[in-house]
Amino acid sequence: MRISEILRRKGPGVITIAPDASVRELLRVLAVHNVGAVVVSADGVVLTGIASERDVVRRLHLDGAGLLDRPVSAIMTAVVHTCSPDDRVETLNATMTEHRIRHLPVVADGRMVGVVSIGDVVKNQISELENEREHLVRYLHG
Repeated sequence: MRISEILRRKGPGVITIAPDASVRELLRVLAVHNVGAVVVSADGVVLTGIASERDVVRRLHLDGAGLLDRPVSAIMTAVVHTCSPDDRVETLNATMTEHRIRHLPVVADGRMVGVVSIGDVVKNQISELENEREHLVRYLHG
């Protein structure tokens, strides 16, 4: 299965935040959208970085509450692994596991077209197993 199929089921929306937005604003966006990470982008199209709950917690531990008024660019991950809609889910699963990544932006022709989370991958795997089970049951009782 391809990443494009996950995006088709999930929808193509990409939640972004500007690099100069505050960490406090990042936390608001994460909470409002009930997500664990957002893409950092100055224009909402080109990827600058990614900022996750994990990034906030690790820096908050080091810098204290003053971190909340600093820009997202101070805590974001600037070197971001990405995938394309044509990549296979198995490849994405391996990348996420190997690099301990929970969110991967999907990029096509230099533009963000979605974000795939580890939850999306797991949900897809469960769906495939359920479909396989249904086919086997029908075959056995058919």
